[in-house]
Amino acid sequence: MTDITYRIVPHDGGWAYRLGEVFSETFADRAAAATAARRVAVEQQRPGKDVGIVYEDENGVWREELSDGDDRPTTHVAG
Repeated sequence: MTDITYRIVPHDGGWAYRLGEVFSETFADRAAAATAARRVAVEQQRPGKDVGIVYEDENGVWREELSDGDDRPTTHVAG
């Protein structure tokens, strides 16, 4: 199972949560960014429906897979 961590960081004169190199919108204060990150973390763990996905991999090859709606990551909020 995948394990992901949303990190609370200073961003654009305020605060944001970050996953990898991707930032959320900017929040006025750290508490608001943390609240939003916790909400997103909970939503990320909710099961959904099985769906077919199509994506381009790092080599430019298009792939098709079935995404299992119950295959959800474990999430954390840090910072």
